[in-house]
Amino acid sequence: MTLPYAVIGAGPMGLCTARQLKKNGIPFIGLEQHSDVGGLWDIDNPHSTVYETAHLISSKRTTEFTDFPMKDDVATYPHQRELRQYFRDYATNFGLYQNYEFRTKVLRAEPVGDKWSVVTECDGVETRRDFAGVLIANGTLHHPQMPDLPGYDGELIHAAQYKRPDQFWGKRVLVVGCGNSACDIAVDAVHHANSVDISVRRGYYFVPKFVFGKPADTLGKLKLPRPVKQLLDGFMIRAFMGKPSDYGLPDPDYKLYESHPVVNSLVLYHLGHGDIHARGDIAKADGKTITFKDGRSAEYDMVLMATGYKLHYPFIDSELLNWKGAAPQLYLNCMHPQSDSLFMMGMVEATGLGWQGRDEQAEMVALYLRQLQAGKTSARNLKQHKAMHYSQEKNGGYQYLKLDRMAYYVNKDEYRDALKKHIGELKADLV
Repeated sequence: MTLPYAVIGAGPMGLCTARQLKKNGIPFIGLEQHSDVGGLWDIDNPHSTVYETAHLISSKRTTEFTDFPMKDDVATYPHQRELRQYFRDYATNFGLYQNYEFRTKVLRAEPVGDKWSVVTECDGVETRRDFAGVLIANGTLHHPQMPDLPGYDGELIHAAQYKRPDQFWGKRVLVVGCGNSACDIAVDAVHHANSVDISVRRGYYFVPKFVFGKPADTLGKLKLPRPVKQLLDGFMIRAFMGKPSDYGLPDPDYKLYESHPVVNSLVLYHLGHGDIHARGDIAKADGKTITFKDGRSAEYDMVLMATGYKLHYPFIDSELLNWKGAAPQLYLNCMHPQSDSLFMMGMVEATGLGWQGRDEQAEMVALYLRQLQAGKTSARNLKQHKAMHYSQEKNGGYQYLKLDRMAYYVNKDEYRDALKKHIGELKADLV
């Protein structure tokens, strides 16, 4: 009897992986530790880091699965509740619920001979089963990167612990960080806290959500050479938003798109109105007093660390993932250079990639498994290619910042072109 594959996770990546496996006749069992699908976008999931006021930072038409579009009455930038329902509808539409085991946590996954042994726990009972392979799709934004703040004796939390704006009620709040979550949370705090400051140690590019009444990410679809795009888009952003230094923030010392931009204009609005005050990097803490590197200091009842997340796969040895530096080194961020039974699904970030780009990753992997089992030339060619080119970056010529969170960042166009090329070759060999 053919062993099934294990798909770990039922968030967006797990669901499209399951859907593509099912579409290509690959047997699998989905393993999800929560009681329903949605992953990050189910706020009731104890492992979700989403907060009550969260919305997509990309518009629905550039983010949705193209073969399962969001409903017309869903907001342009959907709320987290709308997204949770979207994934439940997706799972129902493609008949995925029956393939998943819920309330099932993966404790251990390891290769044994030509199989994978996976230990799970459900309702206090541990079970060990054999699988043909493992497709890890448990997300990249659930394990907080939490810096120390020695000497501080106020309330210290990570953004992952933030759920509702009333957590800020009556407090003097310092938000550390200036990514998308940091800026969203700082804006939330304005309406509930006694004061809000934001500690920023490097510059960011700020992009509005709407330009001329249209979602910003639906404009400028014309493909331009990288330097031209950086120049033109940078000019447009300055024209609409000004420079970060106009609001008391540091200007970026790198070019546009060399790090993930902040899609938020409200934080600049509140900085301009004095509702939020910009601070520099933290030098030290003493009690509730925070001193910054410019010598200024202030007292805070709460410090919220919006300092990002680390890749975290506690159920598998990192050596098995070909982990180098801050992330596993895999072909197209998902295919192991040697193993044909271990895949990292969704360990990829890119401006504008959306869920469709991730679905194309899942389609490539599913087709590869199908053609590999059939002994087709297209699979043998891809097998050889991934072993030789796994370290090849898909950065489109952009010089991404050397940050841990950028270790698995790609250029959307170059990445999707590579996926589509392999998908086309694998499909051409189906007959």
